[in-house]
Amino acid sequence: MTNSPQTPGLAAARLPAETIIAGFANYDPAMQPHEAAVAADRCYFCFDAPCVAACPTDIDIPLFIRQIATGTPEAAAVTILSSNILGGMCARVCPTETLCEGSCVRETAEGKPVEIGRLQRYATDVAMQSPQPFARDTATGKRVAVVGAGPSGLAAAHRLAMRGHDVTIFEARPKPGGLNEYGIAAYKATGQFALREIDWLLGIGGITLECDTALGRDVSLETLRRDFDAVFLGVGLGGVNDAGLGAPNGVLRDAVDFIAELRQTADLSALPVGRDVVVIGGGMTAVDAAVQSRLLGAENVTIVYRRGQDRMSASGHEQDHATASGVRIRTNAAPVALHRNGSGAEIEFAYTEDGPSGLQHLAETFRLPADQVLSAIGQRLSVMPDGLIVAGGKIAVTGPGRSALPGVWAGGDCTDEGEDLTVSAVAQGRDAAEDIHAWLMGKDHG
Repeated sequence: MTNSPQTPGLAAARLPAETIIAGFANYDPAMQPHEAAVAADRCYFCFDAPCVAACPTDIDIPLFIRQIATGTPEAAAVTILSSNILGGMCARVCPTETLCEGSCVRETAEGKPVEIGRLQRYATDVAMQSPQPFARDTATGKRVAVVGAGPSGLAAAHRLAMRGHDVTIFEARPKPGGLNEYGIAAYKATGQFALREIDWLLGIGGITLECDTALGRDVSLETLRRDFDAVFLGVGLGGVNDAGLGAPNGVLRDAVDFIAELRQTADLSALPVGRDVVVIGGGMTAVDAAVQSRLLGAENVTIVYRRGQDRMSASGHEQDHATASGVRIRTNAAPVALHRNGSGAEIEFAYTEDGPSGLQHLAETFRLPADQVLSAIGQRLSVMPDGLIVAGGKIAVTGPGRSALPGVWAGGDCTDEGEDLTVSAVAQGRDAAEDIHAWLMGKDHG
């Protein structure tokens, strides 16, 4: 549901347009060549480097940093993109502080890791100024359907095209990109970067993109299995978990919808936001929604999470960014009711504690004024194709994304192996594509 400027409590242009524009500028500026050279020189180029083990896509980090240090960022980009074709976006959105940089020996020794993420962005930005360095193998005559143009589907499609297969991507939304286009904070990837990266990726050829085509509505899994030699499902999580506060209304809405609308709005000063905003949840979506509410002019923004702060899935870096942006974080509280009073509203929370039988609501409650409540308590599959085993509400897979249906693979957040990370989705799409290739070429019919 889209809130309108007429909704009580919401208003557009709470800040001057120039202030909003400045707030949504890239908060982590790109490196310049000299800065990149200095940063690269800090790397120890470790043998059996712990940063590589921490990277879900297994990028050879010491090698690409050495290539930057020797003045060949183009070669560094090839090293990165050979493992992670969406390395440019991952350099912007990866929680590097808990992955590669968190494992850096400089972090262990000095508390200041090599700036791996920014160095990766520097190299991939250089690469995107030219056509991609990958070419298609000899055509195999095989056709593969990829459902979903998010990180996992795009990575699978590119690797399959590179192996010589013809790929058709079916995407439910008007634009490709999935989470990268619709689900991350706008200040993390400015200048339509997600779409520019996809255009660059599709330059390999052999990939046809069909948007506004949803599984279960416009095309069935049965039809895809009949018409294609293999199918990869990267459908993400289109459904949103229920916060138990009723249906979305003028006060309550899903945080993912709020972020998607924000990312597709040309004039952010025209986007309505509340004066008192409460965000329910403890993940990256909650932080992105809260920080962006502040950047739009919300005066009071509070994230409320049901467990302790150490249990929040948003990284410490993201939590610090939220509090530095003026967001308050309250923990050990769960929503129990939304109270409307004329044009005003309050959300009631019960204090919580972990007990022998799990999370328990205590008798004591408190209320927060809220003219806008954004629910960010997780997502679920919105469509479940027939014949697939569900594990915890997601598609069950084995090995490199094999589903219970022969000839059908899956990857990314829609699977029980999903980790709600762009980089993990890329790795799963890439690995599934290699398994599909082996299966199609008769090397492995297991």
